[in-house]
Amino acid sequence: MNLSMSRDNTGTSQASNLSFKELQFQIEEFRKKRDDLNQKTKDYINELQEIDNQVEAQLKIAKENYQKKRDYWNSKVKKLKDKKIEYKKILDGFIDEKKNILKISKSNGESKKVFSIKQIERKIENLERKIEIEYLDITEENAIIDKIKELAEMKQKYLSEEQNSELFKLEKKIKIVKLNLNKIYEQLNKWSNKSQNYHAKMHETYQYVNDLREKKKSLEEELIVNKKAADDYHERFLRLMNQRKKVSRGKRPQKFDKTTRKPYKVNTKRMEELEKLKQDKLAEALEKQKAGKKLNLYEARLILEKSKG
Repeated sequence: MNLSMSRDNTGTSQASNLSFKELQFQIEEFRKKRDDLNQKTKDYINELQEIDNQVEAQLKIAKENYQKKRDYWNSKVKKLKDKKIEYKKILDGFIDEKKNILKISKSNGESKKVFSIKQIERKIENLERKIEIEYLDITEENAIIDKIKELAEMKQKYLSEEQNSELFKLEKKIKIVKLNLNKIYEQLNKWSNKSQNYHAKMHETYQYVNDLREKKKSLEEELIVNKKAADDYHERFLRLMNQRKKVSRGKRPQKFDKTTRKPYKVNTKRMEELEKLKQDKLAEALEKQKAGKKLNLYEARLILEKSKG
């Protein structure tokens, strides 16, 4: 309990020593503090409801947008990784097969043929250059052209044999598999980035939700403290109201029942109920006035009496 509340307690305990006017002043002071705290309670509740709405909305976004999309791209990445493994096995098999063929070809001396094709190509290039740059008579030029033709036919023969060979077909398959693997790697990189992007967004959203929940927890603690303070001021207000009634009764001339000739008994409980009803109506009237709504005669009178008091 803070210093001001301690002072209020002291004032309440000494209420019996206060004049009617001093009681009235303190009653209004407690009423105002109670009403301010009650309004603050409403503000806390509204803020907590807004946080709940935000949490619900953010969780929906995280689940419906980010988590679903992340899982979708993860499933595509998984399938593509399985495909990559399948293609790598095929490629490894082709490479092993190629090694075996080259090993057999080397032992049979067939690898020289591949080297001979390269030699033929160089010889053809040299002869073509000789025709271009050297001064030759018609007989020498025709002889070189015949040689080029012969070498070209030899090259074509070797190429035809090579293209029909198992090694050539295998190398073509290896090339196709490598092209497909490159496409898979590109796609894997693209889809993995998308999955990671949605995962990061989902993580950020859940972190934001955790922050909101921490804020809500702190507000709930403040709300409890505020509500207790409002209830405390309300209790003091009621005690001072009762004290004011006692002071007021002491100032009034005692009234007697005409029939029994006995003093009237004041129904304190009933008076408290009427006073509470009056204060509730006054609060409603003030809310209507604040909202710019039209007041009835009774509500206008309550506000007028309050302003005069």
